[in-house]
Amino acid sequence: MELQSKQTARVPIDDEKIVELYWERNEKAIEETDFKYKKYLFYIAYNVVHDRFDCEECLNDTYLGAWNAMPPSRPNVLKAFLTTIMRRMAIKRYHSKLKQNVIPSEMTVSLSELEDFVVGNEDIGADFDAENLGRVISDFVRSLSERRQFIFMSRYYIADPIDTIASNLSLSRSMIKKELAAIRSALKEKLESEGYSI
Repeated sequence: MELQSKQTARVPIDDEKIVELYWERNEKAIEETDFKYKKYLFYIAYNVVHDRFDCEECLNDTYLGAWNAMPPSRPNVLKAFLTTIMRRMAIKRYHSKLKQNVIPSEMTVSLSELEDFVVGNEDIGADFDAENLGRVISDFVRSLSERRQFIFMSRYYIADPIDTIASNLSLSRSMIKKELAAIRSALKEKLESEGYSI
């Protein structure tokens, strides 16, 4: 006798419905967020902190952050909203761990690529307006081609390893390194044209 199991795979619900659950203060919102975005958010955290326990903590903090933010916030793109929260949580945990000891992190590597011309110091608040700098960099990223936007965001926002970016775009590692060098050079030029001394 042949047994047929009719298992129906659970399908993630639409982001709009998830946001609505948050607005209704329905705890199912966190369950649905976890089901749909856990692997993606965990990946972002792991690129920064390289520790599974810390990733779990960041994940919990991200869900709490989303719960506390909605309402009043109603994100247009839930994935981007969650990415921003997770990235902040992971970087906060990274800095906390860094004070204790040196930890391996793709974030350290990717940021070191930018340190020649986007550096910090004790008087940074007096030197320039961080909000304006953020606007300049945001405008710069929007001016890039779609491929270069993807490369920039993957490397410097999500902290993807170069090999992962190359694989995602079906390009060689050396091609991604060339693209990143060109992007950094263009960013440096843009910052200098906006009056930031490099």
